Order: sequence, then structure tokens, then C-alpha cells
Amino acid sequence: MTEQSAPVIAIDGPTASGKGTVAAGVAAELGFHYLDSGSLYRVVALAALRTGTALDDPTALAALARDIRPGFVEGKIVAAGEDITAAIRTEEVSRAASQCAVFPQVRAALLERQRRFRNAPGLVADGRDMGTIVFPDAKLKVYLTASVEERASRRHKQLIEKGIPATIDGLLRDLRERDARDSGRAEAPLAVAPDARVIDTTGMRIADAITTVVKAFQAL
Repeated sequence: MTEQSAPVIAIDGPTASGKGTVAAGVAAELGFHYLDSGSLYRVVALAALRTGTALDDPTALAALARDIRPGFVEGKIVAAGEDITAAIRTEEVSRAASQCAVFPQVRAALLERQRRFRNAPGLVADGRDMGTIVFPDAKLKVYLTASVEERASRRHKQLIEKGIPATIDGLLRDLRERDARDSGRAEAPLAVAPDARVIDTTGMRIADAITTVVKAFQAL
């Protein structure tokens, strides 16, 4: 099996839809490689915040995207010898990553890097344009969604568990803004691929969502 022929399961969806947890679970279940594409944009955002790079300067942001060399080791993300796993998960970095992702220059700089994750025996990739842009030939395309209220509740729980103060109202507002930005951007907008299987995870257990995706892939 060549790198180009390795099967891909593309899992897209809005923020806090559960796609990252589900994708990681599916990859573990099938013994596939896993790509959290959002982490790459978060690394760019973190670098921008730390260097004082303007979040509205696509040329400078694209340069950062070309220069970053993150490593994925045992579930951790390492850059320049530093474990930045927690640093890229803050709300500030999340908002900045969403802003960086609207620029075609940044997306182009990261496109081939994402495609290099495709290796035998297969890849599970999650993001917002995995099935539409990055891996349009994916063997299985899934679009995970959930109500904005459910997603805000999930994010609130995650932040509180980490000791990060947050309010449901604030998270609802933030999620709606991100949804509008992600679906309204000119380059690779968040959208349901025509051949994607849509799974609403509102009220669904993560284990059940993982099982649903695995069974859909095995039935192909």
C-alpha cells in the first residue's frame, strides 16, 4: 500500500462537536494514524501571540506556518523542545487560531504538511475541511455536529475541569462567532461534503459516536 492509497477517514465539524475525541477514538480502534489538523493552526496562533505577530497579517502568519515544526509524540505536541500541548488549548489561542485559519496563505502553507500524515495502514483526520479540501478522496467522510447549547455545555465543563473560569453565555456567544467565521470564510469554509455522513452527537455518548463511525467504515 502506498502513502497515497492509504485509506482516510475524514471527520469534520464545528468547534466542540466532539470530532477530536471521536477521531482519536476511531484511530485507536482501527490502529490508524491520527491527525488533529486544528492543532497545527493552534501552533501557528500560539507562535503569533508569543512573537507579537498581528492576527490580521496573512503574509506574516503564513511565514510562521511555514516555519513551525511541531512534533506529535505520545499524545503530546512538542515545538522547539517545549511541550505546548496545554498552551495551545487555551481560549485565547483557540480564538486566535480561528482568526488565522481564514487566510488562504496560512491554509496553503499547512495543506501539504497535513497531507503528509497519510500513511499505511490508514489515517483518521479531524478538522473543518478534511473531507472537502485536504482529503477529498477520503474513503469515509463524516460530519459531526451538535446543538450550540450542547457544545457550549461541553466546552464549559472542559474549562471548569481545568480551573479556567468561563460562563455559558460567554461560550455561546464565542461559539456562534466562530461558527459564523468558519462557515463564512472565503477559503475552505466549514461545510458538509456532499458525500459525508452527518452524525448529530447531541445527547450521544462519545463511545457510541466512535462505534458508529467504525461500523460505517467497516461496512464500506
